[in-house]
Amino acid sequence: MAKILVIDDDTHIREVCKLVIEGMGHEVTAMPNLAKGLDALDREFYDVLYLDVDLPDGNGLIAIPKITERERAPEVIIFTGASYPNGAELAIKNGAWDYIEKPATAESMTLPLIRALQYRKEKFAHRPPTVALKREGIIGGSPRVASCLDLVAQAANSDANTLITGETGTGKELFARAIHDNSERADGPFVVVDCSSLTETLIESVLFGHAKGAFTGAEKKQEGLIKQADKGTLFLDEVGELPFSQQKAFLRVLQEHRFRPVGAKEEETSDFRLVAATNKDLEALVAAGEFRNDLLFRLRTMHINIPALRLRGEDIRGLAIHYMNAFCTKYKVPLKGFSPEFLDSLEEYDWPGNVRELVNLMENIIVRAQYEPTLYPKHLPPEIRIRIMSGRVKDTPVTVQDVEMLPVAEGGGAAPELVLTSFDEYKKDVEHRYFKLLMQTAGGDIHRACELSELGKQSLYRYLRIHGIPTRT
Repeated sequence: MAKILVIDDDTHIREVCKLVIEGMGHEVTAMPNLAKGLDALDREFYDVLYLDVDLPDGNGLIAIPKITERERAPEVIIFTGASYPNGAELAIKNGAWDYIEKPATAESMTLPLIRALQYRKEKFAHRPPTVALKREGIIGGSPRVASCLDLVAQAANSDANTLITGETGTGKELFARAIHDNSERADGPFVVVDCSSLTETLIESVLFGHAKGAFTGAEKKQEGLIKQADKGTLFLDEVGELPFSQQKAFLRVLQEHRFRPVGAKEEETSDFRLVAATNKDLEALVAAGEFRNDLLFRLRTMHINIPALRLRGEDIRGLAIHYMNAFCTKYKVPLKGFSPEFLDSLEEYDWPGNVRELVNLMENIIVRAQYEPTLYPKHLPPEIRIRIMSGRVKDTPVTVQDVEMLPVAEGGGAAPELVLTSFDEYKKDVEHRYFKLLMQTAGGDIHRACELSELGKQSLYRYLRIHGIPTRT
């Protein structure tokens, strides 16, 4: 018997789903809105989730990543009566199992459930024993990082080409090294190719090597980076910068693992495994004619997208402590403590430079505050404190709620005309008022505000940033 969760605001739909699915012998829990559905997922594991799109408190399509990043996340079946032009595409991209439009026949509703349950049974039955990954430098245990590490483990157990994407500073090379270090090629070389530094005139020589006398100055034979990666891993960093003119030649190397050094008569081979990384949208480059579509297919046999630090805020504390200890050891100074306000400030900041920026920040702070035992917000660089403060203090647009309703004039005169805002603007204004009152009631104490609102710290910070509300009154 499987456990099925249904999130739908239509009472009739919930009852029909319960009737049909319980008739199949499964246990069903039905919730009328997204908040109660997410609470149910927090309390226990479910195998499959039937999720509506238009819910009173949110959009099911947008909520899919919050659901699929959880431990033992359920398979998500979108079950909606709303017609969205790109709904199915967005659902699949966000990780949904299937997309079903209402009204649906019993067969079209239950067949995806049968297949999803069959998939989960096979998935968990054949899962290999858990082995501790070598993850040097990868700090954090958030669901998003855990999901990436699951993919690292899968990539390490194969020789498939792997593409790692993510913003600058997210640690793409660390994940590439983790794939290498946990693979059967761990004893072989890990060769890094910085594609952004390759010029069209030197790229062939750098990648393929050259024979003696191939050009002026080539006094001896020189191995290229591809040959140096033999029996190991070739890591193409910033692969989006690979010159278009050389992409076809490199595609052949990927297909055949054979190449000809510049000026050589014979081809050579190299048994390498490829991992590539980029912060660019390669599909957009393909559309613009700047990147080969067939090369993208070859690179992206497996795909790992590293989340930005602002999307994994629960890891910030651990990262700060880890690098504080590392830099205190490096500079031979006593370990330091953190004031709660210091950590709050780190969690409020949006980290445009991601983990790399946090690492540089912690080194900067340790160098400047070597013999001060405790870190406070004043130890942060002025530009970061200003950015945090500017996120708190924003003008809030005036809405209909800010206008006093005047009584109808005696003698039948009309009340002053009010221009209603959109429903979204109304909800935004109500949220702003709520969180402003919440912080006033809590006296600026984040922990007290979390208790009163029953929100997690990261969720609360996100709402405060959205509405420009300071954390301290």
